Order: sequence, then C-alpha cells, then structure tokens
Amino acid sequence: MSPPKHIVSAAAIVINDNNEILLIKGPRRGWEMPGGQVEEGESLSKAAIRETKEESGIDIEIIRFCGIFQNVGNSICNTLFLAKPIGGELTPSSESLETGFFPIDEALAMITWKDFKKRIEYCLRAEVQPFCIEFNDEMNI
Repeated sequence: MSPPKHIVSAAAIVINDNNEILLIKGPRRGWEMPGGQVEEGESLSKAAIRETKEESGIDIEIIRFCGIFQNVGNSICNTLFLAKPIGGELTPSSESLETGFFPIDEALAMITWKDFKKRIEYCLRAEVQPFCIEFNDEMNI
C-alpha cells in the first residue's frame, strides 16, 4: 500500500476597514477568495499570506484560523483564514484576471464556483469556528 497523497491549500477571507471582501477573478472558476497550494516547508498561514500577495498584490495580516473544508473524494484539504489588508496595491497577476474589494453581499452574489460562497459565509461567522466540513466531490479539483 502506498502512502496517501493529499493536496493542502490555504485561502484568506480578507476584510478591509469598509467591511468589503477581497476577491480575485480566476480564469477557470470566476470570482473567488485568494488562495492556493501550500508549498513544502511552508506553514498554512504563510501560504495564505503568500497566495494573497501573488494573486492580488495585497499584503495581509492573519486575524484567525477559521476552519477546514475537506474534499474527501479528491484528498484535498482547504484551510481558511480571516485576514485584514495591511499594504500593497490591487494588481492582477497570471493567476487573476481582475481583483477588487467588494461589499459582502455583492461579493457573495459574484461567486458561482461550487461551495466557495459557503466557505466565505462560514469564515464570517465566528460562532461556528473552528469548523471542519467534510464532503465527497470527486469532480471538484
């Protein structure tokens, strides 16, 4: 039996002083929160900080760990953090066609990919944290 291989990712729900959420528009999934795979030797929080900078140009400070969405079917663990912007400038990248801060209701309406809206909603509700949502979606990559 070979050892299991899992993908671990880290994403940040970034809320600014105007109570707006940072979203990036990816080429494949549309509007979403910034995030991506954790690199070898990298902590979860550092990965969320790095991915946010790479995808949006925004520097962030982690406020708290919120929870995990685990796609059991694809062996993917998505870790989620609440964060605030502390610098940088909104800048699209090779991973994002557009970036911006949007009012929360507007941002949630813009997100259409799978359960990403649900992930943000969980991160905005401190009373349900930390959470561990397990699901089996072998088509979600």
